[in-house]
Amino acid sequence: MDAGNRDALILPVPPEPFALVVGTAMRDGSGDALETSLRHMGLRPERVTDDDPDAAGWIGPPRFRLRFGTVSVLAGRAGDMARDLADPDQPSTSLLAASLPHGWQAGGQCWYFIPESRPEAKEAPGQAARMREFFKMMVLLIDMFDASHIFWSPARLWSDAQQFRASVAEMLASGMPPVLHLVAFRRRDTGDGASMATRGLALFAGQELEARIPGGWTVAEMVRRLSRLALDMMLNGPVLANRTMRGLGAGEWIGLSPRPIGGNQRSTVVVEFGRDT
Repeated sequence: MDAGNRDALILPVPPEPFALVVGTAMRDGSGDALETSLRHMGLRPERVTDDDPDAAGWIGPPRFRLRFGTVSVLAGRAGDMARDLADPDQPSTSLLAASLPHGWQAGGQCWYFIPESRPEAKEAPGQAARMREFFKMMVLLIDMFDASHIFWSPARLWSDAQQFRASVAEMLASGMPPVLHLVAFRRRDTGDGASMATRGLALFAGQELEARIPGGWTVAEMVRRLSRLALDMMLNGPVLANRTMRGLGAGEWIGLSPRPIGGNQRSTVVVEFGRDT
């Protein structure tokens, strides 16, 4: 897991959210061949010729607009800024049981996908439906690109592509979002102990979670508890008031305290774990 306060590094601010996939199937293919494959997948590709210099660092040619259900997505080879942001060797990047192949940045095998924003999709219900359709599209693209890994930018998290694919299939069957593939759990060392915070939850719930790690607890025990809280927020919305609830273990309790943060930062829910005495 991640250690230290590494999120304070100066990083480019990306257009969010976006996904990267690494796959060899379309590495050497021409734009025409790729367009044909996308069309066969039912994604209705449309060539995009926008030469916006601000976008070039994130998404390179050939560029396409893809459509799946109600979602439209811009797609193209990942630019330098996108690949740098996702560099797995950077301490600000998280990995979930993923080890990228050597040379993953080279040869045009890393592709960039960003859902286009729509005003009616900004609120939580519309956002959830939009992301659901986007993830369904990503499953098709994982298959088409024979992808080995996928990167989800709000969490700055790399996952094994086939594990991500299986988790989305489970979501479609059960309604449970693939929280471990969409939210990173970052351990931070502080002067008086250690804490863990989520990254990426705010996209779905408008809030992140942060908790001190009780003495003797492992990272796995913290992730198990925080991931359940994150899943509840993804399904039921943000925590609006202080509350106390039962924990996973006998006599364990969890305190939740939402704390709004000014400026451009997201609201945080401070989590406290305790046990009846």
